[in-house]
Amino acid sequence: MSDELTLSVPGAGLRLDPRLGTLTTLWFETDGRRITPLHAAHWLDDAAVQADSALPLVERRLAGDFFCAPFGNSGLPLPIHGWPANSPWEVEEITQTGKGGLARLSLLRPVQGARLTKVVELSAHDPLVYQTHELTGGDGPLTVAHHPMVRMAGMGWMSYSPKRLAQTPERPLEPGGGWLAYPAASADLRAFPGSAGPVDLTSYPQTRGHEDFVSLIEAPGAKLGWTAVIREAEDDLVLFLKDPAVLPVTMLWFSNGGRAYSPWNGRHVGVLGIEDGCTAGGLSLAASAVPNPVSETGVATVLQLAEGRHHKVRHVIGAVPRPEGWHHIRSVHIDGASLVVTEVGGEHLVLPYRRGFLGG
Repeated sequence: MSDELTLSVPGAGLRLDPRLGTLTTLWFETDGRRITPLHAAHWLDDAAVQADSALPLVERRLAGDFFCAPFGNSGLPLPIHGWPANSPWEVEEITQTGKGGLARLSLLRPVQGARLTKVVELSAHDPLVYQTHELTGGDGPLTVAHHPMVRMAGMGWMSYSPKRLAQTPERPLEPGGGWLAYPAASADLRAFPGSAGPVDLTSYPQTRGHEDFVSLIEAPGAKLGWTAVIREAEDDLVLFLKDPAVLPVTMLWFSNGGRAYSPWNGRHVGVLGIEDGCTAGGLSLAASAVPNPVSETGVATVLQLAEGRHHKVRHVIGAVPRPEGWHHIRSVHIDGASLVVTEVGGEHLVLPYRRGFLGG
């Protein structure tokens, strides 16, 4: 779209929509292949949907990855996922060279009195995009999350950094139930309680006609939080990295045709949201700010804003061709200027990485 800005470097590129701060499109090129890991809703070109002011802007333009503050339905007079995902950002800087590209934006609205800036960076021949959101000042507790969505054309396999627990909220996303049991909790991701028996949270697809949501809570002492998605039809490996001290929860949204109403119309299928956040799953901001089922496991569920305080939320998305025969990942770790991905059989994939971005 003409309203979007583009960053393009050798081997990678992306598009950002400053009207709502969304990273709408992301691609990486390897050996003549272009990998596009992120999802875009089927109604983006539907004029009736785009003209429907009753729908929040983030839903009308549902695509890619966006920053939520507060996350979800906050219980406040705000659009879902807050103003960062529903209002304009000012483009302060765009830099592109043969070695890399950078876009710096600032939200035109304050978030609970805080100033919010976004920096998105690409490096040439580096299959990763680096995002930093910084909140300065403000007042009170705030939930935050990234909201990337992956399109799953067929089967897939998900692997995660060690988790202490997975849990569903008290109620399913949509009336009539879901593929998972609600409420439920388990430390065994391969046998999580389901509506019709145990289900495997490390494999895809799930039953059609459902919308499901489950929170995965990082294990104690984790230095790097990660999710790896191997897509069979696309024959690739998609990676999501975070600092578990800042974003201790990974929320999975399985969107598989469970919403029959407009604009979903039962057609929003094969979508996997991997939402790294600091929040009590789908609970409101007020519920996240007091003891709740997620915080009771020992992790924070809000950031505390205050005058003079800075919060940096860093996140990485990457994608590469799938090494032959790979299905599940044993580990992902940072080794200086390298990201080392190890398959369950012991094979390694070493990728260039920006030293110090998430530690290591």
